Amino acid sequence: MKKMIIGVLATLFTLLTVSAIGLYWVYQSVVSYGQAQLKLDAPVEFELARGTSFSQMATALAQTGAVDELWKLKLLVRLRPELAKIRSGLYQLSPNDTVVELLEKLRQGKEMVFTVTLVEGQSIKEWREQLKQLPRLKWQDEAFMQVLEDNGDESKLPEGKFYPDTYHYGNGDSVKVILQQSYQKMQQELDRAWQERDQSIPLKSPYELLTMASIIEKETGKASERPWISAVFTNRLRKGMRLQTDPTVIYGMGERYQGNITRKDLREQTPYNTYRIHGLTPTPIAAPSGASLMAAARPADVDYLYFVSKNDGSHIFSKTLTEHNRAVDKYQRNR
Repeated sequence: MKKMIIGVLATLFTLLTVSAIGLYWVYQSVVSYGQAQLKLDAPVEFELARGTSFSQMATALAQTGAVDELWKLKLLVRLRPELAKIRSGLYQLSPNDTVVELLEKLRQGKEMVFTVTLVEGQSIKEWREQLKQLPRLKWQDEAFMQVLEDNGDESKLPEGKFYPDTYHYGNGDSVKVILQQSYQKMQQELDRAWQERDQSIPLKSPYELLTMASIIEKETGKASERPWISAVFTNRLRKGMRLQTDPTVIYGMGERYQGNITRKDLREQTPYNTYRIHGLTPTPIAAPSGASLMAAARPADVDYLYFVSKNDGSHIFSKTLTEHNRAVDKYQRNR
């Protein structure tokens, strides 16, 4: 009898030991699972609709191929219940994320953020085409006009009034989220340039400075030349000379511009042809950078009246027409 009792106890001890070892193995397996990286070769978008349960999320996650062995995932959130409190939204699954890091991302609602760069020197038309193609952004045809109106600008003239920079937006945001930031930043940068301007420049308003800056932006190939280009245009305005700058002609041609300007184009009477009109164009012709705004506000102290491209992004500047014609012969006509 005594031997039988000892045998039963030994069997129970063995079973308990095996069970404990089994439980420990399961525990370690689940912990290791949580620290394992997602089974992805490239980032994947993962969208959770409002009201999605954890179980539904786990199934959808497995369908992306990011995880397997869902029983371990479900045991993991039993060990760490806070990880089951997921939020709806659009997320990016990264191959570098561990399972726990992903669940933390879903718990904290760290949704995907998208980026767009609006480039200086481009027009509203060019920006519009770019913005319409952006993923996960709600486009509105009259967005530029609406932002102007929302800020009390009734001019219906958006060109040049939005600042070129890099902006961020979330899934489902309206394009107005980006444009409102861009408009406000341009107002701030324009106000700063106007306040810091050389008081002697022949510009009567911040809007004229904005227009001048847009022309400088379009003529600039080498950043360091902005103040000199500004000086040429400023000096010509002071003397009552026409600006005679090709980018204004191109802007006035609109869709008709196909890469070349003819003599006929230069003779055409349009509001933007600075070979025919005196002074500035009626509106900006592009989005100027902060550097061009400051160049317009504080042109270089030089007496140049002409410049011509050297075809490498830089220019030759001249004080007289004779000097200018020589530079044109050297760098343009001989081409």
